Amino acid sequence: MQPLESYRDRFPILEHTTYLINHSLGAMPLGAEQGLLRYAREWRERGVRAWAEGWWETSTTTGDLLGRIIGAAPGTTVMHQNVAVAQAIVLSCFEFEPPRNRIVYGEGEFPSVRYVYQAQRRRGADVEIFADGAGVLEAIDERTLLVPLSHVLFKTGEIQDVEAIVRRAHEAGALVVLDAYQSAGSVPLDVTSLGVDFAVGGSVKWLCGGPGAGWLYVRPDLAGGLKPTFTGWQAHARPFAFEPEQDYAEGAARFLTGTPNVPALYAATAGYELVEEVGVERIRERSIQQTALLVELLEGAGFEVLSPRDPDRRGGTVVVRTPEAEAVHRELEAREIICDFRPDAGIRLGPHFFNTDGELRFAAAQIAEIVETGAYERHLDAAVR
Repeated sequence: MQPLESYRDRFPILEHTTYLINHSLGAMPLGAEQGLLRYAREWRERGVRAWAEGWWETSTTTGDLLGRIIGAAPGTTVMHQNVAVAQAIVLSCFEFEPPRNRIVYGEGEFPSVRYVYQAQRRRGADVEIFADGAGVLEAIDERTLLVPLSHVLFKTGEIQDVEAIVRRAHEAGALVVLDAYQSAGSVPLDVTSLGVDFAVGGSVKWLCGGPGAGWLYVRPDLAGGLKPTFTGWQAHARPFAFEPEQDYAEGAARFLTGTPNVPALYAATAGYELVEEVGVERIRERSIQQTALLVELLEGAGFEVLSPRDPDRRGGTVVVRTPEAEAVHRELEAREIICDFRPDAGIRLGPHFFNTDGELRFAAAQIAEIVETGAYERHLDAAVR
């Protein structure tokens, strides 16, 4: 088995930075650049013929590759621009007519997801927001239509009890839309065994696939009975017949829209292939070790860690609260230690399988030194108050 550190040379940014922001934008593998060059070469040399030589199918072929990482059967996952689009397509399948017109979700859902669901109030949806997963679990009833749920919460890195919520939702006749953006590629996920009805995610984070490559999984026995109104010609059973009326394709293809984002999908493939090669189970094992070390180091330095202590509930991100966290983050960036900051949370650190323990010790020591010496003070004026 190839040592994890041997993968470091496939990620050029590691040559000059301590890169701990894989929960936000995963480091770019060399293969992503090669994929973009391939796209440019095919456009330059093959022109319009490239559509028939593979471009047109990229939404489904890339979806099948991603599907292997999340436990989805072939033909059940398709690619989109981002999660907001994927969620909107799911929502477009439903009429929010009483009595089953409720949408319930937790306070910790990512804002983009919250916005698109809250907007459904204009279509008659009864949208209710609860403090946490326990509140959502208790709130699901026979009036509930949809339960949007993050596998891992973005502010704290907490893994939610997906199995319990799916079970309760199905008992009540509701459907679960799982957002696996913060987990896919870092925390093992099998959408088939979990029985989720829909799953969405993107490639920007742990999958190291870059922007513009969101994905949507639809439970196969559910797909055929749904007709999204957010649709396009790629969702047609015979798109090149240019028929005036929609006739939905079979399977997940009916949840496509317009022309695929070919360059983004070419770039994303390299990250998927690497994650599959290493294996999510192995990545998770290493992640548990990495996050445990960060928690130990940061708490040992006197800082409050917001992420769960229980490794079974902690995703790949460690969130730490420091004095003037935004300014501390800016000083870390000036020192080529790349992480991020979130209001009402703190500094987020997201190591991936290619990071070393030495990098984690260095980052934790730098945080402590920056706070102790007041080096962050030069950034206070730039920080949002």
